[in-house]
Amino acid sequence: MEALGQQFFNLSIMQTALPLLLLGLRQTLVLCLLVIPLGLAGGLAVALLSRSSLSPVRWAAVVGIDFFRAIPPLVLLIFVYSGLPFAGLRPSSLAAVAIAFLLNTSSYYGEIYRAGIESVGLGQWDAARSTGLGYYQTLAYVVLPQAVRNVLPDLISNTVEVVKLTSIASVVALPELLYSADMARSVTFNSSPIILAAAIYLVMLWPIVRLVSRLERRIAA
Repeated sequence: MEALGQQFFNLSIMQTALPLLLLGLRQTLVLCLLVIPLGLAGGLAVALLSRSSLSPVRWAAVVGIDFFRAIPPLVLLIFVYSGLPFAGLRPSSLAAVAIAFLLNTSSYYGEIYRAGIESVGLGQWDAARSTGLGYYQTLAYVVLPQAVRNVLPDLISNTVEVVKLTSIASVVALPELLYSADMARSVTFNSSPIILAAAIYLVMLWPIVRLVSRLERRIAA
């Protein structure tokens, strides 16, 4: 039992590794501030394209959503980082992560947005149009605010998944939290930095998880 504690819960090693992990946490936060807005904007664009009156555009959006939801994000990231150089494109680690996450998260956010838009009754569209608002004005001022409110717990829940998903950036040597923890583990030959990284993720994400539960109860009520 003592050996287990020394291997996984060594406070001395955690204290030594903490500065490195905080640097990794900063990179994780920068990555989140980049990929989450990109995913939200891309998802909204995909949702609108999937409702286009032009059949080719609508079907292309639907196929894209299904395709990028079916591909594991790790496979997509490795393809972008290692495959694009063969086409003459050499993205940096950060750019590769941003591209891969944009393609992956846009498909999930897009489905959430689409469900939210479809949850707004046709009467809302008709009432807004009867006041003289155009299609895009109705969408922006009447439909989207209600749609986002209806699916807000799902949007936040998916955002939590995106934050956790940033850990796969370690495979392209981007020094985010998990990469930093693994580096500390390899130097100390001890798993305590990994446990510390897990604790940081827990402290960072647990309040958001509770917020999602509270929003779900309020909407249900």
